Amino acid sequence: MPRSQNKVASHRRRKRILGQAKGYWGARSKVYTVAKHHVDKGMQYAYRDRRTKKRTFRQLWITRINAGARLHGTTYSRLIAALNKKEIDINRKILADLAANNPAAFAEVVKFALA
Repeated sequence: MPRSQNKVASHRRRKRILGQAKGYWGARSKVYTVAKHHVDKGMQYAYRDRRTKKRTFRQLWITRINAGARLHGTTYSRLIAALNKKEIDINRKILADLAANNPAAFAEVVKFALA
């Protein structure tokens, strides 16, 4: 009895991996076994960095809010504490955007929170 090879599924699997490795340098995009390792590693980085991205953006927002707050004679922590005390629910993403792109509105928020 002849050996079953399942060529269609094998070919499709290899083609999918090489398609994912398109744009990689050298053998990483040409040789199946090398491409397989690099695609797997790339997927691990993608999974990890989807979570890391959230942390990185929060750090950026806090930095921008702090810079804007210091222009108005206060600090990030004092501003956030004042906003919480006055029960103003405005998230850091919006605050950072105001601090960077609309300083007048940010100044009003700071003045209201600290008054």
